[in-house]
Amino acid sequence: MKNIFRRLYGNPYLLLTMAVFFWSVNSIVGRFMRLDVPPVALSFWRWAGASILIFYFGWPKLKEDWPIIRRHLPLLLLLALTGVAMFNTLLYTGLQSTVALNAFLIQSTMPVLIMLFSFLFFRDKINHLQGVGVALSLAGVVLVIARGDFQVLRTLSLNRGDILIFIAAIGYAVYSVMLRKRPTLHPLSFITFTFVTGTLMLLPLYIRETLTVKSLTLNGPTLLTIAYVSIFPSIVSYFCYNRGIELIGANRAGLFIHLMPVFGTIMAIVFLGESFFWFHGVGIVMIFSGIVMTLWHHK
Repeated sequence: MKNIFRRLYGNPYLLLTMAVFFWSVNSIVGRFMRLDVPPVALSFWRWAGASILIFYFGWPKLKEDWPIIRRHLPLLLLLALTGVAMFNTLLYTGLQSTVALNAFLIQSTMPVLIMLFSFLFFRDKINHLQGVGVALSLAGVVLVIARGDFQVLRTLSLNRGDILIFIAAIGYAVYSVMLRKRPTLHPLSFITFTFVTGTLMLLPLYIRETLTVKSLTLNGPTLLTIAYVSIFPSIVSYFCYNRGIELIGANRAGLFIHLMPVFGTIMAIVFLGESFFWFHGVGIVMIFSGIVMTLWHHK
């Protein structure tokens, strides 16, 4: 069994595929349960549950690494905000008012956004072909957000959910790029700190939602939903994704996020009964063409 885990821990391609698959199911669950579980409540209890599950194992390592954490506190707080608190709250809120298909396609721009921020933050080189790829991929997202009607852009009557998910994708791209500056911490220390801190960041928003919008009703389906999102797209996926970036870098690891529309489109049509329109197809072609261009140098 140890050999199996050792091989898995050293295989970035399998780790990243697993991470993206569980994240794809997460969007399906968020859309399916949107009427039963308020979005901030789902995000808060996802991370609270994950924090509780991981804390026993992470606390000893967290104590050992605390001097390092204190020295790099601003960066670690930024990672907790963008990777934990911000992304999932915006995703679940966006899924209240847009379909999962749109969410998957918009999230699939993350590799391009990662490359863009790698250039802006660290001056990683982008050649002309990659620049065209960035523009083409982002144009594909605009097409999907506008639902093929560019009059929508002129009147600025955009779907709020699509915009929130795009902001979430920007935040997670920042998280992915800034992981390269992460101090040398035990993986359990890093996961425990970011999960707990992200949960505390969400607490005021959760209290506000509960008092002024809608409170969470605990029953069988909601408890199962919280259990799933706490374990698989949280603990398992974050371990897999962070390790994948450690092994092959953010730009190459980000490519695997494009498996999300592959997994997600199938599940959205089968389990949610969503329709596939022409602008989804054209958007996919534009986004994937942009990705091929931006990642050409990795071939």
